[in-house]
Amino acid sequence: MAAFRDMEEVSQGLLSLLGANRAEAQQRRLLRRHEQVVERLLETQDGAEQRLREVLTVEKDVAQSLLNAKAEAHQGGVELQQLEAELQRASEEDARLKASLLQLSRELEELKEIEADLERQEREVDEDTTVTIPSAVYVAQLYRRISKIEWDYECEPGMIKGIHHGPSVAQPIHLESTQLSKKFISDYLWSLVDTEW
Repeated sequence: MAAFRDMEEVSQGLLSLLGANRAEAQQRRLLRRHEQVVERLLETQDGAEQRLREVLTVEKDVAQSLLNAKAEAHQGGVELQQLEAELQRASEEDARLKASLLQLSRELEELKEIEADLERQEREVDEDTTVTIPSAVYVAQLYRRISKIEWDYECEPGMIKGIHHGPSVAQPIHLESTQLSKKFISDYLWSLVDTEW
């Protein structure tokens, strides 16, 4: 740009020297024309420099945007990895909960079966208490009235104890079932029963 200004000064100096001459008129025209070209060239250069500054500013903004986009992409990648890790943990937790739910479902089914079995047993016990036990109590009372034997239900296992209330005297009963046969025990107990009514 400084070179163009120097050329302009030289051109003006030449014009002033040649101003007196007619041939100088033609040179003046040429020099004016030259000046116009130089002025246009300087204007174009100024415009080009302005545009270059604008392009550099735009390039700087684009480069900054690109750096920001790269940083955001990197941050997005980090967040994506974190989300994938969380998804993996959630999947593992889901699988664990499903396994636990399956185990609990099995246990629930087992408990339902146990409950149904208990209800069945309870019905059977209810039937026994309403039908079997009263008849068993009646039979036991009948045997007691006939045999007149009062049993000791709290004696040791393997022992048969009680009191026979005979017609004249009460007689204790003390038998070891491990040493005596069932037939002997049965015959002995029936022998205590009074045959007279």
